[in-house]
This record gives sequence, structure tokens and C-alpha cells, in this order.
Amino acid sequence: MSTQAKQQQQTSISGFEPYVQKAGEEYMGAPMRAHFTKILNKWKLDLMQEVDRTVDHMKDEAANFPDPADRASQEEEFALELRARDRERKLIKKIDKTLELIQDEEYGWCESCGIEIGVKRLEARPTADLCIDCKTLAEIKEKQVGK
Repeated sequence: MSTQAKQQQQTSISGFEPYVQKAGEEYMGAPMRAHFTKILNKWKLDLMQEVDRTVDHMKDEAANFPDPADRASQEEEFALELRARDRERKLIKKIDKTLELIQDEEYGWCESCGIEIGVKRLEARPTADLCIDCKTLAEIKEKQVGK
């Protein structure tokens, strides 16, 4: 695979180029924080636009079907959409919390052990607040408690 193809493959879904850390660059310095602020703001904007589309769709598609089966199908479709929007609403709150961490210069550090979370992990999940090791341990504990 060519270098250009690898770069295109690494481009995140949201259309951002992966951050390339320069030699000797401070972790979570101003350029890196600006990169993640841009990603998070774009993600939040996309989610907000999806909310608007859902509201418009529900207004446009709302109909009082005489057939109970048709009405039930429509209500189920709307319920699924509303559940998805509720998850997105919670994600927007998490994005806002993450943007505050960036502003306070506390972003990018594991809340559990205090080490760097890492640029690649943050690009994969910009709202991550645990390093991969602490997240793995938390998931193992969750599985053990859940049984």
C-alpha cells in the first residue's frame, strides 16, 4: 500500500487528518488542543444537525393512520429515533465536558492513573478520559461484577 493510500485510510471518519506530533513537541500543547477542539466542535455540530433533522422528519411524517398496524409501525420508528437522539444528547454533554477540560488544559490525561492517554486513542475516541490500560481494567471489572 502506498504512503498516500495509508494516509487516506488513516483520515478519520469526520474528515480530519490525524495529528502528526513534531519532534520535541509538548504533549497537549496549544496546537494539539486546537486540533481536538476542532474535532469535538465539528462532532457536536454534526450531532446538533441530526437532532434538527429528526425533529423535521417527525413533524413531516407524523400522520394519524387509521390502520393500527401502520400507526404502531410509525410509533416504533419514532421511538427508535428518539432513543438514538437521547444517546446523542448525552454524548453532546460529554463533548461539552471534554471541551471544558481542553480549555482548562486538563485534557488528554487519564483520570485514573494520570498518564498520557495518547493522541491516537483520543483521535479514535475524543471524549476518552481513561488510558487504554485503565479502560481495559475497568471493562474487565465490569464483566466480573456483571456475572
